[in-house]
Amino acid sequence: MRVITGSARGRKLKTPEGMDIRPTTDNVKESVFNILQFDIEGRRVLDLFAGTGQLGIECLSRGAREAVFIDRSRDAVKIIRENLKACGFSAPVLQQDALAYLNGCGKFDLILVDPPYDAGLYDTVLEKINSFDILSDGGIILCESRQETPMPDMRAPYFLRKQYRYGKVKLSLYSKESRP
Repeated sequence: MRVITGSARGRKLKTPEGMDIRPTTDNVKESVFNILQFDIEGRRVLDLFAGTGQLGIECLSRGAREAVFIDRSRDAVKIIRENLKACGFSAPVLQQDALAYLNGCGKFDLILVDPPYDAGLYDTVLEKINSFDILSDGGIILCESRQETPMPDMRAPYFLRKQYRYGKVKLSLYSKESRP
């Protein structure tokens, strides 16, 4: 697993032993960044359920102003810190429950949501984001799920913009828009 492009292009990222963490495949990661390519530079990014940190690190490599990494696993937090160091980045990495973090975390421009597929967390996470209104105006939420997982609608001003399918994976893109 490597950083695709940007200042850390080609840097190898550590991956976990075993299957507790499910890193995003290279094909899906490329697709994610083809979708987000114009929405990263200068943005504040939240990588929820960060795992190896590869998505947030890719954002930093592509010019994100800041990335915050959240994972409740001690092993994941250790890997994220090692991967950040290997890429020459410094960023907050918090060993914390993602839902608890959302209670008072401030605003983000881009939120990456990639929980364990079978945890059933999509509805709860998106509802908390909606309730606490942590996405900046014009911001984006990108969720990775199994293709067959139904993704919830969100209340205005949040909208499901588009869904993309890549083999067994579905990417759901939400945005916060002010509509007249």
